[in-house]
Amino acid sequence: MPAAFDPSAAAPPDSGIFGLPHSPDEAHVVLIPVPFEATTSYGGGTSDGPSAVLEASRQVDLFDVETGRPYERGIAMLPEPAEWRSWNSRAKERAVPIVEAGGIDPSNPELQAASTEVNQLCEQLHDAVYRTAKEWLAKGKRVAAVGGDHSISFGIIRAHAEKYPGLGVLHLDAHADLRDAYEGFTWSHASIMHNVMERIPGVKSLVQVAIRDMSEDEHRYISSSNGRVRAFFDSDINHKRFDGIPWNRQIDAMLESLPQHVYLSFDIDGLDPTLCPHTGTPVPGGLSFPEAVALIAGVVRSGRTIVGFDLTEVAPDPEGGEWDGNVGARLLYKMIGWMLKSEQPK
Repeated sequence: MPAAFDPSAAAPPDSGIFGLPHSPDEAHVVLIPVPFEATTSYGGGTSDGPSAVLEASRQVDLFDVETGRPYERGIAMLPEPAEWRSWNSRAKERAVPIVEAGGIDPSNPELQAASTEVNQLCEQLHDAVYRTAKEWLAKGKRVAAVGGDHSISFGIIRAHAEKYPGLGVLHLDAHADLRDAYEGFTWSHASIMHNVMERIPGVKSLVQVAIRDMSEDEHRYISSSNGRVRAFFDSDINHKRFDGIPWNRQIDAMLESLPQHVYLSFDIDGLDPTLCPHTGTPVPGGLSFPEAVALIAGVVRSGRTIVGFDLTEVAPDPEGGEWDGNVGARLLYKMIGWMLKSEQPK
């Protein structure tokens, strides 16, 4: 940390994430911005999530009463790769007629070709994120991704599962994201956890929290997983709350099937939508901000180690308001802080 840096001063407008001066090489935590939302099927804007979070992060106070001074370890966000942004533009353009048609028509070769191209662009993006995450993990960094829609998580989860075989994923979301495919897109944001569980053998278990929107097939997938996937539905969480079961006791039960190494995959629509009104697919219900933070803290309280994470589906207000970015930035800082505390010897 430069001697002249004042953590209590206002952040310069062109400073790094949270107003910090660290380069990625200097930082212990490296954030990968992924401006990609090719398969968004409802509201859009999440490709601008990383820049919205970066802008809002400069208003976050760096001392945190729960986690202390996470900034002292060094936090840096990589520049957005222009190539990734161009892949997003092309994939979104090609996806539009498919989404408008409600999916692939086997008799329409033009839609088939568009679907193939979108899936190829998604694969390129996942591979690029994977290689980026793997590079920084090899340097001893803690690595996280900021999306983008939830599909962007595949590459970084793959990199962490290779470094930490037997990894568990703690998934906060309004949606189960366990569809085999959606609207003809193999790499849909609605299929991210299905792809993780079917294509990444290093992932041992998946725990889903605050799920309140899913298909019957997804529910069946959970039920037939032999405990490899455990879902804590929003309705069940609230019934327990109404019966007076404390939130921290519920958290303890949620974490029971997770191994020592835990990766957090947080779609911001897992929160109450008043906290993320412009996210792509908001659903009534969800966790409050303190409940989400307590869930993260519970992982650390349990003695487990948070090895990495992603935060996705932050979509800025098209009218220019900063609320979504503000909430995203503050959740991001809490995730970083608790991840760093989980590294400390117990």
